[in-house]
Amino acid sequence: MDMSDKKLIYVLIGIPALAIAFCAGFFVGDGHGSSRSPAAAADQAVSAEQFAPFWKTWNLLAQKDVDAASTSVQDRIWGSIQGLADSYNDPYTVFFPPVQAQMFQDDIAGDFQGVGMEIGIKDKQLMVIAPIKDSPAARAGVKTGDAILAIDGTSTDSMSVDEAVQLIRGPKGSSVKITFLPQGASKPVDKTLVRDTINIPTLDASAKPDGIFLISLYSFTAQSPDLFRNALRQFVLSGDHKLILDLRGNPGGYLDAAWDMASWFLPAGKVVVTEDFGPNGPPQVYRSKGYNVFNNNLDMLILVNGGTASAAEILSGALQEQGVAKLVGEKTFGKGVVQELLPITDDTSLKVTVARWLTPDGHNLQHDGLDPDYQVTASSTDIAAGKDLQMQKAVDILKAMP
Repeated sequence: MDMSDKKLIYVLIGIPALAIAFCAGFFVGDGHGSSRSPAAAADQAVSAEQFAPFWKTWNLLAQKDVDAASTSVQDRIWGSIQGLADSYNDPYTVFFPPVQAQMFQDDIAGDFQGVGMEIGIKDKQLMVIAPIKDSPAARAGVKTGDAILAIDGTSTDSMSVDEAVQLIRGPKGSSVKITFLPQGASKPVDKTLVRDTINIPTLDASAKPDGIFLISLYSFTAQSPDLFRNALRQFVLSGDHKLILDLRGNPGGYLDAAWDMASWFLPAGKVVVTEDFGPNGPPQVYRSKGYNVFNNNLDMLILVNGGTASAAEILSGALQEQGVAKLVGEKTFGKGVVQELLPITDDTSLKVTVARWLTPDGHNLQHDGLDPDYQVTASSTDIAAGKDLQMQKAVDILKAMP
């Protein structure tokens, strides 16, 4: 797969092949900055006087630090660049020194081995966005919203997602101990997860009683549009007009997949999502391709929760705000930034946030997430008892419709 022309809006953390670690849009730059960034840098010029404290600190550390001899000049330079990236207070903007840069490239093209959960940062806390179905994490009882306090005894305080990936990832058969604080719990728990090859599920579809059709979408892969089209064909052939799209625990995927899926429900030209570059360039608006095969007879609900993120939020937000579907469940995660990977040297790179995703009504997915039209909380007690109150609420709503 040629990653240079694909935009990703998700990462399954702990799965090396997708350890891009931001659940966000992503594309590869050419080392000369984004073509969408015409802003002049004149107001960013740094004077010698402003930069003097840096050199004073550099020299004092070299003279005074007891371990100065064990730190190479090159390592100090890499550390300085990382500090510069950190100063932007964006947990997803990261500098990759040589070893980490190579690991990142391996992640993009590598195999699917890990623990099978996506992680992100919310309110400065590293947490689980969603475990992958039938993964080691899911089998160990890891849940959406679980905070990650430590990895193999290393505290995650101030740890970036990329740093956490490096600690969580590993070959099949090896293990990693992660300390979680389950959502709503007062005491942390340790779970030892055995890494495995991860098979990412994509979609299930089935006709249910009472004229209801269910499509459960687990990720937005390159194959998702075709699978979704086939599922919609099954829905049409079933003769039903009541549809539930289950996007709970869906961490996202390809932007193109979400864009294509939304186009089945929207007239040509309707806004699906906007890529907002702020002052660095004009916005990129993604509009429906106009497949629009459904008429006003369609009754549609989308199930969402705290593990619904990025591409899943793009699709949900578009269909909610364009009046196609209502959302049932819990507030979504709130993740949608676009990042560019820029080479700094031949063996280092910078992953920097260059844009944000906005819903048709202009809501910033990265900060706002999506609020359901019908709030239904799934308690740990209900989940343990096998009760799916969110699904039941959706079924009850649709059953009440003619």
